Amino acid sequence: MTHTHKTSLIIAVAIGLIVMASRFHPVAQDLAYHHFADHRTQFGIPHFNDVASNGLFLAFGLMGIRQVTWRISELVFTMDGERQLWLVFFTGAACVGLGSAYYHLDPNNTTLVWDRLPMTIVFMSFFSLIIMERIHPRTGLMLFPILLLAGAGSVFYWDYTEALGQGDLRPYALVQFLPLLLIPLKLWLFPPRYSGLNHLGHTVGWYVLAKLLEYFDATFFRLFHQTVSGHTLKHLAAAMAVYSMLNYVRNRKAID
Repeated sequence: MTHTHKTSLIIAVAIGLIVMASRFHPVAQDLAYHHFADHRTQFGIPHFNDVASNGLFLAFGLMGIRQVTWRISELVFTMDGERQLWLVFFTGAACVGLGSAYYHLDPNNTTLVWDRLPMTIVFMSFFSLIIMERIHPRTGLMLFPILLLAGAGSVFYWDYTEALGQGDLRPYALVQFLPLLLIPLKLWLFPPRYSGLNHLGHTVGWYVLAKLLEYFDATFFRLFHQTVSGHTLKHLAAAMAVYSMLNYVRNRKAID
C-alpha cells in the first residue's frame, strides 16, 4: 500500500467516524457524572483525593516544559515546529492538573469547562505530533491550529448547548476518542521517524486504563475498602500517559 493510499485510508476512517457520530442524537451531560464515589473532605479540601491526584499532571507537565525548553541539546528534533508542539503538549498537561483540580473542588457543568478545555490542548497537540511524525511534517504543523480550534470549540459548543437546555457532547466525544482510534492505525500503517515506539504504546495503554478506571469509579472505591476510588486512580493513570510521552521525547533516536 502506497503512502497516498494509507493517508486516504486514514482520512476515510476519520470521515466515516465523524459521519457516524453525527447520526446519533445530541447527548447532554449527565449530571450524575459529577457525583464521584470519593467525596471526602481532608485538610479542609473537599473531594481531596480527586483534587490532589491532579498534582502528577502538573509535575509531569512542568518536567516536560523544562525538558523541551532548557535541556533542548539533549533531545532530537528533526522537523520544523516540532519542539513548539511538544511545548504546547506539556503546557496543556500542566494546565490539565490545574483545571481538573479546580473542577473537582466543586464538580458541576460550569467548572467542567475548565477541566475539559486543557485536555483538548493535550489531545490535539498529541494528534498533530503523530501526524507530523508518521504522515507528513508540514501536514501536522498546518493542521495543528485547526485541530486546536476544533478541540476548544467542541468544549465551548457543549457549554453553549447546555446553557440552551439542549446539551450536545458529540463534538467533544470526537475530539477525545477519534485520536485514540486513529493513532494506533497511524502507528501501524506508517514507518517511524524515531525509535521508542514502546513509549507511545504505553501512552495509549495508560489512557485506555484511565478510561476504564473512570467508568468503574465506585467499583474500585468498594474494592479498595473506600480508601481510593477509580476516578482518583484514573488521574494517576492518565498522568502516567503524559510521563510516557516525556520518556519518549527524551529517549528516542532518529531513524535513518
